[in-house]
Amino acid sequence: MIARDRARVSTSYTRDYPFVIAKGRGAVVEDVDGNVFLDCTAGIAVASTGHSHPEVVKAITEQARKFLHMSGTDFYYELQARLGEEVADIVPMAGPHRSFFSNSGTEANEAALKLAKFVTGRHNVIAFFGAFHGRSMGSLSLTASKVRQRQGFGPLVPGVYHAPYPDTYRSGLSPEATVDRCIDFIEGQLFVHLVSPDEVAAIVVEPIQGEGGYIVPPDSFLERLRAMATQHGIQLIVDEVQSGMGRTGKMFAIEHARVAPDIITMAKGIASGLPLGVTTAPSILMGAWPPGSHASTFGGNPVSCAAALATITLLRESLVKNADAVGAHLIDGARALMDKHPLIGDVRGRGLMVGVEFVRDRKTKERATTERDAVVQACFQRGLLVLGAGRNAIRLSPPLVLTKQEADIALRILDEALTSIVR
Repeated sequence: MIARDRARVSTSYTRDYPFVIAKGRGAVVEDVDGNVFLDCTAGIAVASTGHSHPEVVKAITEQARKFLHMSGTDFYYELQARLGEEVADIVPMAGPHRSFFSNSGTEANEAALKLAKFVTGRHNVIAFFGAFHGRSMGSLSLTASKVRQRQGFGPLVPGVYHAPYPDTYRSGLSPEATVDRCIDFIEGQLFVHLVSPDEVAAIVVEPIQGEGGYIVPPDSFLERLRAMATQHGIQLIVDEVQSGMGRTGKMFAIEHARVAPDIITMAKGIASGLPLGVTTAPSILMGAWPPGSHASTFGGNPVSCAAALATITLLRESLVKNADAVGAHLIDGARALMDKHPLIGDVRGRGLMVGVEFVRDRKTKERATTERDAVVQACFQRGLLVLGAGRNAIRLSPPLVLTKQEADIALRILDEALTSIVR
């Protein structure tokens, strides 16, 4: 299987280990050789309701029997309107709302970027170092996670300025001092030397950085961005592509800080594995651009909408609460491993969005990059799927159906993997 893939599939893809899935159910997957793994990746935080949840599969098959496609940008179907109503009911800002439907997180962010520029008449944008917003040219211009993702693709979209994201563990400062440094950079450097705030269309931020290392900022950071955006008439775009849809123990991670964005984007876990991106804003904003100004042939596909409606129901019924409870159990367990394994420098996260950062020395915080990669491999060899995040952390982002017993299995395997690396 791997040889066939290597012969015909783009070399731009990244594969950390040779896992070839045959089937999955809940948080457990099986490969083509019959090996069983506990999945703490959820297909990069996508399989929110677990692999092949029966209620999601039922919704998909029932819709597939009716019709597979009828482009929502040119025609009408009830599922898209109903999903718009459901999304309007869960987003964390005052309504009424409208949504734009696309196929992915990067497309959701592209729509948000275009909408912010259209409604403000401005062309500059502020994003953050460590951010990942996608790989199409607009969202790639916002992305600043790894140089490899940008290398060879310039010039990118102009007018994007990056500021530091508050990493309290790395700064060595108090949470508030860390936030001060980031906000001061925007106000004292960007706004003084590079770009006038009245020419900034949007500030784009992840409420928890995903690929950048699962970094959880102090709540005051998001509060101060909200105040800054309001002061200068800037649109605050919150990218919830990875952190949203219940992953952090709330429907959206921004809710932990009680901050209301102007525009919110979501994808990944919203349809339990089917391609769907959503950009949502108050109707006064989303209603500002005229017909034909932005569209998507496949966006809001009826089968994806059916999966999303089933997903939202399951999240509301139990899975957001489960993510909160099991996530706390997983974080506590990972922190307990720090006493045994000095390689663990920091454990952070909310709900089932958990980052474990590895260092060679806790005093100097030297990044244990090769050791991180070895941990990923050692976990795979023992039946646990994890992925890297940032330069020297792993992410634990399992399906939200994960049980405490399964969390304990993940912790046991991580313990064994770390022990093997030291030896």
